[in-house]
Amino acid sequence: MFIQWINKYKKQITFLSGGLLVLALVVNLAGYYNVRQTILVITTIIAGIPIFTKAFQALRMKAFSIELLVTIAVIGALFIGEYVESAVVTFLFLFGDYLEARTLEKTRSSLKDLVDMAPQEATVIRNGDIETIPVEDVVLGDRIIIRSGGKVPVDGSIVSGQASLNEAAVTGESVPAVKKMDDKVFSGTIVDNGYIEMIAEKVGDDTTFAKIIELVEEAQESKSKTQKFLDKFANVYTPAVVILSVLVYVLTRDLHVAITFLVVACPGALVIGAPVSNVAGIGNGAKHGVLVKGGEVMDSFSKVDTLVFDKTGTLTKGKPEVTDIKTFNDYEENAILQLVAEAEMISEHHLGQTIVKEAKARDITLDEEPEKSEVIKGNGIRVTLGGKVLVIGNRKLMRSENIDIPIEIVTYAVNREKAGNTAIFAAVDGKVAGIFSIADQIREDAPSALAEMRKNGIKKIIMLTGDNKHTAEIVANQLEIDEVHAELLPEDKVKYVKQLKESGHVVAMAGDGINDAPAIATADIGLAIGEGGTDISMETADVVLMADKLSQFSHAYSLSKATIRNMKQNTFLAVGIVFVLLAGVLGGIIHLASGMFIHEASVLLVILNAMRLIRFSRKGKKEEKSLEVTPA
Repeated sequence: MFIQWINKYKKQITFLSGGLLVLALVVNLAGYYNVRQTILVITTIIAGIPIFTKAFQALRMKAFSIELLVTIAVIGALFIGEYVESAVVTFLFLFGDYLEARTLEKTRSSLKDLVDMAPQEATVIRNGDIETIPVEDVVLGDRIIIRSGGKVPVDGSIVSGQASLNEAAVTGESVPAVKKMDDKVFSGTIVDNGYIEMIAEKVGDDTTFAKIIELVEEAQESKSKTQKFLDKFANVYTPAVVILSVLVYVLTRDLHVAITFLVVACPGALVIGAPVSNVAGIGNGAKHGVLVKGGEVMDSFSKVDTLVFDKTGTLTKGKPEVTDIKTFNDYEENAILQLVAEAEMISEHHLGQTIVKEAKARDITLDEEPEKSEVIKGNGIRVTLGGKVLVIGNRKLMRSENIDIPIEIVTYAVNREKAGNTAIFAAVDGKVAGIFSIADQIREDAPSALAEMRKNGIKKIIMLTGDNKHTAEIVANQLEIDEVHAELLPEDKVKYVKQLKESGHVVAMAGDGINDAPAIATADIGLAIGEGGTDISMETADVVLMADKLSQFSHAYSLSKATIRNMKQNTFLAVGIVFVLLAGVLGGIIHLASGMFIHEASVLLVILNAMRLIRFSRKGKKEEKSLEVTPA
């Protein structure tokens, strides 16, 4: 109870002790020396209570804390009658603690801003009535209304209306996105203008926005390797300071020098330097739509020298379109499209969904459900539909199913692939009935983002894809990628990543977080790209880019290097100041009060240095220009 009271009124205690110090100065100028001494002792006791309490708690836990060193020094100062020193030291320590807390709040500002953005209310339609309810009372399936200026309360799909949404809270992108019927929307985003009605699909802690806050909180609490080392070092260093102070007293027979040595050797700046850099760096990432899962991830990411990319949805936009349908064996185009689209309704693969989308665009009715279905990972699907056996997928699947492909069909498929298309074979009852040509576009920001990452220290960029080699080579050539491996299964990608790691490379693997999940998990750093994030990407990846932009990847990589560099700066700064202070004490230049002042100033200095990370942005960042690129 007493400890809680102390913590609650710590700020008031700090300013009360400061006021008493000023009073002691006024009384001293008036010539009341004894009264001044009494006020200084009272100041020491009042300001010392929070410090002594923390020191006692640490001792109970069998730990040597900074507060314990200050307590020993203050008792020593009182013992030798240095009341000015004891009062100033306790006040400066408390005031420094207050300033640290205030500045640390700013380093966590990105998280605070995120929490403040969380929606509080939702307007729902229930039983024909419109009512406003707390967001925690929204249930799955609720129909929700959001008007201009309103926040989207939960994740879901639009069922009516159209609006321009600011998704900066989720993706880090300030440019509004136009959303219409069937589009997904995320909790925490804001309707700039327009009107939409949506159905709640994820509520409470399951929403993307809630997961972002949870991940950032966990990441900011996690420790880097540097921080873990410094924590262990402090556990040894702090008791060593006490022993050294005793040794100084034995050598100098000067208790004042020994006490001063004890105070200035406190490892305050050393202990705070790494975590504050970590918090500021992760906070900056969250602000820009980049979720870095902790200090160790930041540390490993900064050492990456090899990037491995999936193609579709990572280097390309992931919004493919059907560019051509070629039919064989007397099948009519819309008839084969209907068959394949009905079969692909079972598939979550983006190419399969592209075919379904094309059928819907042509107003083709898709009402027949497969009698049997099997997804053949990395190759395609096998489906029984209306008594017919459909095999839909790549050339490798056709071979494994012993489906004969005439030479003219092979030639046609190869030509389509050389033109930058993915050729999807559709066989009905053992004979090829059609080839669907599907093309994607390279991301506009891919060339500049890859060039920037090379400039920042990436030595090798590799593309691993399940797509055909012709399409893969077109993309690789346009982006000047060092190595490309095509027609791979998910397990093949894992094998390549393992080989790279075994050969000494520090590997980051970037994919869409679904088919690439095994390779992402295998890499030193797994990175998932996807608007709004998917459940699997948030769970599997070490770094999640919430917007579909490779420029965020470049920012994340630059940020990791800047964060680790900042940690090292803080460590060297803290150690350097301690050495200067100790030399000053032993040389008789620095005394107890001035030593404590410099010590607290050094703590603030490392915090202010770390706060520069909050405003960090990639050097030389230019406006991304739209590039005319060949379909991929």
